[in-house]
Amino acid sequence: MPHLAELIQLYGVLIVFAIVLVEQFGLPIPAYPVLIVAGALAVDADVSWQLVWLAAIGACLICDYFWFRAGRFYGKRILRLLCKISLSPDSCVNQTEDRFRKFGVKSLLVSKFIPGFNTIAAPLSGSIGTDTRVFLLYSVTGAALWSGTGILLGIWFHNSVDGVLDTLSDFGSTALVVVAGLLALFVAFKYAERRRHRARTSMERIDVSGLLALIDEGSDPLIIDARSLSAQQMEAAIPGALVFKACKPEHLMASLDRERHIVVYCSCPNDVTAAEVTRQFIANGFHRARPLKGGLDAWNGRRAPDPDMDAAPC
Repeated sequence: MPHLAELIQLYGVLIVFAIVLVEQFGLPIPAYPVLIVAGALAVDADVSWQLVWLAAIGACLICDYFWFRAGRFYGKRILRLLCKISLSPDSCVNQTEDRFRKFGVKSLLVSKFIPGFNTIAAPLSGSIGTDTRVFLLYSVTGAALWSGTGILLGIWFHNSVDGVLDTLSDFGSTALVVVAGLLALFVAFKYAERRRHRARTSMERIDVSGLLALIDEGSDPLIIDARSLSAQQMEAAIPGALVFKACKPEHLMASLDRERHIVVYCSCPNDVTAAEVTRQFIANGFHRARPLKGGLDAWNGRRAPDPDMDAAPC
């Protein structure tokens, strides 16, 4: 960290471009402090804030377009992959899909300011068929707002930034160890948070063969589709499934027999959303409620979806 200012002065926009590019691809390397430092150096040193801004926008655009094309080509699979490698809890994809569904492609204007949202917004735009020109317009504008804000903060508070850098420089290599340690603690905290979230949703699951057995023996299990609305657009539902988000949970549960078999599915890693919804059912007395192991992927792997049957509303 004490050498960060020297690196930016020496390599200029290249170091900014590289760090922003790596961060936007998903690695836990904070790029915003680099933009702030670059903005401060633009006041007191020979660093062009205009070139730094363009470099940051270019790096963001490269990553955004890469994930956009990946989402267009691979659809839901790329979203599940990103959630698996994310340090956020597995529910990140489902929550972000709903947020994106509410605001549409305009959400790209602020996505980079919201942790987790930035990871999903570009591939989700591609997977739902957003026009490429529209995507690029909002992507570039959002990148310009995000990077420009960081540079402006550096320009505005350049005296304070210079003071912090001078202090770190006085500590020499010790400052690097401290910063690296803080980054490691952050990664460890996010990993522990993810593990705790998984532990909360740990419960007995039913596999596809068990669900088919219930159907074949006439037990009439109620299948609940717990996916986000955007996910429902991308993949057909299990035939006859009831959309959980189509009505208020309390109204739905009040109309059901608590002795009935309830099978909840989603399309997210570790069936986390299905497990969360199942916990709601169990808390309301549905002791036969269970999440479907493997979710929609497992169902489609055993039985091809019927294109003429969709999920049912409440």
